[in-house]
Amino acid sequence: MTSPALLPISGRRIPTLNPGFSSFPHHRATLRLSEKFILLLILSAFITLCFGAFFFLPDSSKHKRFDLGLEDVLIPHIDPIKEGKHPGGHIIHGQGGHDEHRHREDEEHLRNKIRADHERALEEAKEKLKKSREELRAEIQTEKNKVAQDLKKKDSKLLPPVPMPKLVGIHDGDPGDPDVKEKRDKIREMMKHAWDSYRQYGWGHNELKPLAKKGHSTNIFGNSQMGATIVDALDSLYIMGLRDEFKDGQEWIEKNLDFSVNAEVSVFEVNIRFIGGLLASYYLSGQEVFKVKAAQLAEKLLPAFNTPTGIPWAMVNLKSGVGRNWGWASAGSSILSEFGTLHMEFVHMSYLTGNPAYYNKVMHIRKQLQKMDRPNGLYPNYLNPRTGRWGQHHTSVGGLGDSFYEYLLKAWLMSDKTDIEARKMYDEAIEAIEKHLIRKSNGGLTFIGEWKNGHLERKMGHLTCFAGGMFALGADGSQGDKAGHYLQLGAEIAHTCHESYDRTVLKLGPEAFKFDSGLEAVAVRQNEKYYILRPEVIETYWYMWRFTHDPKYRQWGWEAAQAIEKYCRVSGGFSGVKDVYSSSPTFDDVQQSFFLAETLKYLYLLFSSDDFLPLDSWVFNTEAHPLPVLHLANTTLSGNRVTR
Repeated sequence: MTSPALLPISGRRIPTLNPGFSSFPHHRATLRLSEKFILLLILSAFITLCFGAFFFLPDSSKHKRFDLGLEDVLIPHIDPIKEGKHPGGHIIHGQGGHDEHRHREDEEHLRNKIRADHERALEEAKEKLKKSREELRAEIQTEKNKVAQDLKKKDSKLLPPVPMPKLVGIHDGDPGDPDVKEKRDKIREMMKHAWDSYRQYGWGHNELKPLAKKGHSTNIFGNSQMGATIVDALDSLYIMGLRDEFKDGQEWIEKNLDFSVNAEVSVFEVNIRFIGGLLASYYLSGQEVFKVKAAQLAEKLLPAFNTPTGIPWAMVNLKSGVGRNWGWASAGSSILSEFGTLHMEFVHMSYLTGNPAYYNKVMHIRKQLQKMDRPNGLYPNYLNPRTGRWGQHHTSVGGLGDSFYEYLLKAWLMSDKTDIEARKMYDEAIEAIEKHLIRKSNGGLTFIGEWKNGHLERKMGHLTCFAGGMFALGADGSQGDKAGHYLQLGAEIAHTCHESYDRTVLKLGPEAFKFDSGLEAVAVRQNEKYYILRPEVIETYWYMWRFTHDPKYRQWGWEAAQAIEKYCRVSGGFSGVKDVYSSSPTFDDVQQSFFLAETLKYLYLLFSSDDFLPLDSWVFNTEAHPLPVLHLANTTLSGNRVTR
């Protein structure tokens, strides 16, 4: 889920950092014969001068050269102790005559070596200058490729072998019912249209402008073309059986995905989309390249944690490691949903790399939060990474707060329910949210408002609609006898969010909707009436279907799929719309990467069987990337046995 403040902003793109030979000055490859001859003379004279200069050095200089202990480097076969010399380079008394003789032999040996090098260099220069422009170009390109490969090998650190977690339910998922299967096939076709359009018009760019039919980028990915849609969509392609498309994406990642770029990126977005996407693709396909790339990127994010409190910056430059926060975020604060949505991916990174830093970073964040006072038991959305103090007291289960609560629950689930501390924090947070933020409207709709400086704002965002699924997912394991209560609460949130869709002209939900002044589940402001292909409502439908098998959730999901197909599909992909209450809406001309990663994946799973990616074996990150449960009680994490 993406915070509303992080909506796409047009960003500049830079040329690819892989210039061909044409970037070299052309005169270097087009020397005339006379110029070659002159160059040869100059080169010869220079080498001869260097060679001859040695013989004009004063004797003392020559001896000084060999009395500094350098013979071990220049003439490695000589043992200084055996030759009567102290390792420090000083002549041992009583051995002077023998040492002087040895010096003369050494000098003669060095002269012969220099003479041979000189002759070889002249021959190489002659051969080089005989070659044509094309041959020179080919040689230069070969050398460049070799350097690039060496750098790649240097970056590709060998990762320790670790046992693959138990993977179940990663194939097929046939629902059996022909009508349901037909719907699932339609979702796969929509996915193929979205992917093929991106493949044709935006390949390698972060996202796609489906009307303009060109690439699109936002400030959350910096100024670089990092192929966000490819990485984000890859596991959806695999899950839907689109293996040829999956292979195309894998090939691009192997050849082009480079994190050594001068780009300032969102730590949160890059973590959930890139690291989450790469990890899911690794676990599903078993292809090592995804694990290696995830490890390379995770290492690039670590400098973001270099703050006085250990609470990470919102952004980090992948090349320099310099971090900073969004300028609009409450006096330089970090954002709860951003620094609180790292746990799942970082624990898996420690598991796969053997590096405890990732695990320690997220556990340190948890410890910092546990020490702090919380107004009314609520977590404010802003925390200053320098002072460790809360920013303005604004609490939301939608944008700026949402996935923090989700990851408390999922940390417990991912640990095979052994991370009791995370579960306790989740239960306490949900109890405070229910007491202070959850209300019923006059029309009987349950909604989750936002707490602002002691006042409840009766507004709910599309992003908040994920919470219905979260309550259902967390019902089992609730304190006391509250499992039924939280499953019912999830159903009520699902109903409210469906109403926000059903009360629009397009049957697509607005970005935010109010519950006051006689209006319920309806957007009031023009800047809240848009739909940007968001997944949260469909996500809740899927979780509710898995836990209740109430057919209305599949029905509601199909209604949403039909509306997306009817109003958002264009020849170049799928686009968001600016007003869901207008019968002739205008497009925003952006195909978000999360549409392929989340919206279409949740729809596909909604029409699949329950044994496909079962929830007792897989936990989905906030970008819908499935990660396997780690049975931590039976494994070693970060080099130490995990204890709770």
